[in-house]
Amino acid sequence: MLGQKEAARGSGGPRSECRARPLPALRTLGGCVLLLLLQAALCLARPGVIISTNNNNNHPSVNVYMSEVEVKKLLGLDAELYYVRDDVVNHYALSFILPVPSETNSLHFTWHSKSKVEYRLGFQVENPAAMDQPHSNISASGEVPLTHSVFRVDLFCSGKVDGEAILTMQLNLTIHANNFTVLNFKRRKMCYRRIEQPDPPKILLPFSNKTGPDLDSAPTTSTRVFYISVGVCCAVIFLVAIILAVLHLHSMKRVEVDDSESDSGSSQGLSQPSTQTTQYLRADTPNNATSITTYPSLRIEKNDLRSVTLLEAKAKVKDIAISRERVTLRDVLHEGTFGRIFHGVLLDEKDPSKEKQVFVKTVKDHASEVQVTMMLTESCKLRGLHHRNLLPISHVCTEDGEKPMVLLPYMNWGNLKLFLRQCKLAEANNPQAISQQDLVHMAIQIACGMSYLARREVIHKDLAARNCVIDDSMQVKITDNALARDLFPMDYHCLGDNENRPVRWMALESLLNNDFSSASDIWAFGVTLWELMTLGQTPYVDIDPFEMAAYLKDGYRIAQPINCPDELFAVMACCWALDPEERPKFQQLVQCLTEFHAALGAYV
Repeated sequence: MLGQKEAARGSGGPRSECRARPLPALRTLGGCVLLLLLQAALCLARPGVIISTNNNNNHPSVNVYMSEVEVKKLLGLDAELYYVRDDVVNHYALSFILPVPSETNSLHFTWHSKSKVEYRLGFQVENPAAMDQPHSNISASGEVPLTHSVFRVDLFCSGKVDGEAILTMQLNLTIHANNFTVLNFKRRKMCYRRIEQPDPPKILLPFSNKTGPDLDSAPTTSTRVFYISVGVCCAVIFLVAIILAVLHLHSMKRVEVDDSESDSGSSQGLSQPSTQTTQYLRADTPNNATSITTYPSLRIEKNDLRSVTLLEAKAKVKDIAISRERVTLRDVLHEGTFGRIFHGVLLDEKDPSKEKQVFVKTVKDHASEVQVTMMLTESCKLRGLHHRNLLPISHVCTEDGEKPMVLLPYMNWGNLKLFLRQCKLAEANNPQAISQQDLVHMAIQIACGMSYLARREVIHKDLAARNCVIDDSMQVKITDNALARDLFPMDYHCLGDNENRPVRWMALESLLNNDFSSASDIWAFGVTLWELMTLGQTPYVDIDPFEMAAYLKDGYRIAQPINCPDELFAVMACCWALDPEERPKFQQLVQCLTEFHAALGAYV
């Protein structure tokens, strides 16, 4: 029934639904987070309250929305904002108090219904001294029109005081006595006291019964001062705009320079975590990682992996091959069915007294030739790319008669997923060991690395915490997915196509059509951000992998993590828009998360 019936879609319970939450008190993020929150309302398909009748043949099909022109005027977004769409109430949109520019005095809503639906319209103003009682060009009660119609709501400031006015427009929709719902639209507008201008004095002309012309009919000193002030202000604004443009171009050039540098050193331009924690046990292993030196790229598409022979794979990494005698294996950090990762030492070629700590990926003796070939080819996914948040391979050992080894620069806290899970175990003894600000800082670094890949038109296809590594300075680097299926078998599933895929991290278009793009990497980043905030939990753990596509198509998403701020969850939700074009870009995510990180720092 209207206002009483929840949409039953998908196969998950309430813990797996994407739920709307009220906006908290934290409001220092600027327009970036507000836009992402509204984009979540615009693009995220979410099951909500539905309008229904006892007669299935008389479905009302009510729509109430703001047109694209109106949304552009208020929010700067090129989209329609639906509050009710085909009888489904969009609680995301209704939960936001939208700001109205002070110069805007009218709001326009579009609505229609396919059958008879009665309505009642009312207004309430929290600060009546600042705003007059709103009026509409439609009656206070009546029937929803059967064709697309626009009604207007006028909200004029009183001009008596300076202050913020909160307007609540209540729209009651009624099908019959037992079927009704209440929609509350909230708007915020800043009103200012009107400055009364005195009437200009009139001059009595001698020898005449008529008064002289108004003072404003000719330029006066005050008028000239006004125009001069306006001119000066315009000039200042113009100069500031030029300066900002120059600074922006300079910063963009600096970003390109940073991207071309080696990935040594810490993340520049980002605030470091407020606390450095060393109380944890070291994470056992990185999942993958790789080099610093510049080499020709060897990025092979997934569909082509099985067509590459072992001899071809070895030939393509011949230029970075070294002697096995320079490598010493120490502890086994991570072990799967056929793969292993060691902590090793690499001796310098010119000076054997110098050594470098490395990760060593290799396979066991019983590994098949296909498995060995896939390890070599997948290890080269990031080869030839250089960014401070990427870790490509450095060397390989491919001598005949021995199992190949892949060498990666060492990150002493190892695999990010294992590190997060150890942090979760440590929470019971030390709840302050890792802060929310630290986790957001990790997310920023991952977004920076993925932004670099997107600019180079490289698609990762398997972004997740298991494919990132971390060191004791909280620096995070993205790696390839070599051996990931073997080392983290519970994260991959075969859906009948003889291919293990990270189903719970994949976008809907990737599951249905095997379509991968930077937008599908954005989806995976949203899931990775969820992993960070849950300290390594498995997403969609209660959902059968074979039902994931239908579950996502029905609008369900993973639930908001405990203690995760609404603003941060809104960022995740935007990454999971069904339409790839409606997902944000990585550069937008970097900017938004950086602002959020700074806001968190202000409260620490």
